[in-house]
Amino acid sequence: MKIVVTGALGHIGSYLIRDFPQRVQGAEILMIDNLSTQRYASLFNLGHSANYRFVEGDILGMDLAPLLEGAAVIHLAGATDAAGSLKNRKAIEENLGLTKRVAEACIESGASMLFPSTTSVYGTQEDTVDEDCRPEDLKPQSPYAETKLREEELLQELGASRNLRYVICRLGTICGTSPGMRFHTAVNKFCWQAVMGQPVTVWRTAYEQKRPYLDLFDAARAIEFIVRKDLFDRRIYNVLSVNSTVREIVEIIRRFIPDLQVESTESKIMNQLSYEVSNQRFRNLDFEFKGSLEIGIRDTIELLKPSKPDESIT
Repeated sequence: MKIVVTGALGHIGSYLIRDFPQRVQGAEILMIDNLSTQRYASLFNLGHSANYRFVEGDILGMDLAPLLEGAAVIHLAGATDAAGSLKNRKAIEENLGLTKRVAEACIESGASMLFPSTTSVYGTQEDTVDEDCRPEDLKPQSPYAETKLREEELLQELGASRNLRYVICRLGTICGTSPGMRFHTAVNKFCWQAVMGQPVTVWRTAYEQKRPYLDLFDAARAIEFIVRKDLFDRRIYNVLSVNSTVREIVEIIRRFIPDLQVESTESKIMNQLSYEVSNQRFRNLDFEFKGSLEIGIRDTIELLKPSKPDESIT
């Protein structure tokens, strides 16, 4: 079985390229990354459980189709900072061009494509939402979420007009450790602040707001599940481990760091977001979500603890 992972050295990709061979023996894994984030360490100690190949380069500038032949493509490349997209809309909107390039190469080569969208396309909702939420009721509140929705629409158009085989996974906010992990998402950022002895900064009106989260363990398992079952059915699936409030996350962190301090702050984007998302459609395929916020937080804190600042040095 062959998979191609674009953005292979990032938070999800660096975990997936290690986990996938444990579940699929003899896997061929082609990793594509432009190394713009300098995550060289994501390539360290990959082992010999898969046939690995790494290609460094810009997706927009390479001949993609020959690389994708016979593969399931996991398209993880692109900018991912939702809050940062408010200040740098152009960088996020470039994701649309990347997705179009990969989709067209999949059509040319006959490859299938898994596109990771985001549950942020739902925006604030009064009731629990699922994939049947009408397009006019979607409320993306950041350039990042708006662009993800445009990318979804692009794939739907290419599926209808050019027979692209794809699946869209609306992922909850990622949490959990990996060689290429990032710390601008809520759970990981909170863990970093807590271990470093900094107050956890919580958006002023967000303490009781609920949002969907996805443990990396579940993310990798879901991707493997889709590839193994050839589930490129042009449908949308919500993929998330749990819906949780900011308060619940803070209290989990406090179990491991009892002297945790919390401060409120302002944020244009996060103050407006509170929603609960159903993952029933994906569970109906006999997939069981097993990830745990508590385990993910514990592992992140344990990973960071040796880096805790020496308070004797000023």
